[in-house]
Amino acid sequence: MGKRILIQHRGKAGMQYRAPPKGRIAPAKYPFFREEITTSGRVMGLSHEQGRGVPLARVEYDNGLTGYLPAVEGLAVGSSITLGKNAEMSLGNILPLANIPEGSSICNIERLFGDGGKLVRTGGGSAILFTHTPSGSVIRLPSGKSITLNQNCRATIGKIAGGGRLEKPLLRAGENFRKHMAKNQMYPRVRGIAMISAYHPFGGGRHQHPGKSTSTSRNAPPGRKVGHIAPRKTGRKRIPRVQAGS
Repeated sequence: MGKRILIQHRGKAGMQYRAPPKGRIAPAKYPFFREEITTSGRVMGLSHEQGRGVPLARVEYDNGLTGYLPAVEGLAVGSSITLGKNAEMSLGNILPLANIPEGSSICNIERLFGDGGKLVRTGGGSAILFTHTPSGSVIRLPSGKSITLNQNCRATIGKIAGGGRLEKPLLRAGENFRKHMAKNQMYPRVRGIAMISAYHPFGGGRHQHPGKSTSTSRNAPPGRKVGHIAPRKTGRKRIPRVQAGS
């Protein structure tokens, strides 16, 4: 009888699969102020946080609070930012979606008002405020998908910094290993078809192929619950042909 497969082994939550706690600075999100209040802040420093590919800006606000935000391109130590619906359309300022003109580049967008920013926070990311509608503001995400959000949700004007980070090659496997460990991701990952049959349901055989359906039931036992878990669709998408003259 073989060992537990990798999926089961990770489920034990051993120390080698946990994200290291050191290196974390603080949550990077908007401070919660009332909508009618306009507050200014000054960037006091830029720092790196372990496992995050975006520099963090330490901001001191006029009311004495200090917080961290994902830095946008062009932001430097000593720069001033303004938070509120009366803020100007300037780089790094934070405004509600209702007060941002259509066609503006925005980032660090709140999904729900007051959550501090959840969308478009990766290095070099920016979204487009497509239009305002009675049901909310339509946002065009970097993936091309459009979503509609409450107009009270806040966003930052500009583009997230650190966009060229992935252009430099890692060169060594050790660097890639440490990069994944900082984010609690498995590296290297061995394909199931490359294993022997004792270690994975897709293993074994004279050629590397699953040997069985890769779709798995939601109620399958843990040793078999690999591949596509309870997929809604399988195979190629069939497009019905249109008859001529119809």
